[in-house]
Amino acid sequence: MQKILIVEDERDIADLVGFNLERAGYSVMKAHDGITGAEVAIRERPDLVILDLMLPGKDGYGVFKELRRDSRSRDIPVIMLTARAQTEDRIQGLEAGADDYLTKPFSPKELMLRVQAVLKRSDGPPGSVEVTYGPFRFDKNSLKFYLKGEPVELTSTEFKLLLFLTERAGKAQDRNDLLRTVWGYSDEVHSRTLDTHMKRLRQKLGEHAAMVETVRGIGYCVSSL
Repeated sequence: MQKILIVEDERDIADLVGFNLERAGYSVMKAHDGITGAEVAIRERPDLVILDLMLPGKDGYGVFKELRRDSRSRDIPVIMLTARAQTEDRIQGLEAGADDYLTKPFSPKELMLRVQAVLKRSDGPPGSVEVTYGPFRFDKNSLKFYLKGEPVELTSTEFKLLLFLTERAGKAQDRNDLLRTVWGYSDEVHSRTLDTHMKRLRQKLGEHAAMVETVRGIGYCVSSL
């Protein structure tokens, strides 16, 4: 049974989310302030954290940064759930490295779909399978990525996105196909999610960022060698 930690100071919202998660078959843990949330996440290592941003003790961004600094929690996927609904807030959350961002008020059904999509893309395929392409090397089993032999920390979403493009190198991939495959949804509202992840991914690729090309009017492509 997959474990999900809800870090939310509004107990009625935490209870609503927890009820829907348990009904869907997940094991649920709760924390109602940022300090406790970070401690529980690092100690229990859940499969997913649903994180409010406006928390007492330590805000959600502080919690997120702490999780990413600690090797025990670095790879735990995080969905930010917050009343901050401005586009700038969404972009800030995604640029920080969150796997998804959902605003309040929210549909419990949509949240469950987001949870399923994030957990699905966080699961590594069975067996130790490696993909090598030019300076890129992917270990599908451990979800580790290497650039010219050196490890580069990618989130599970960034890993799946770059792997999907690399396995289809030389062919432009439609934006909607990328959104459906990597995020599990496809519409214009979420297209900024894709662009934000691509921007951060290119930053991590450094001098090799040009290998990920923007194909105007279509989407993205990893260039042919």
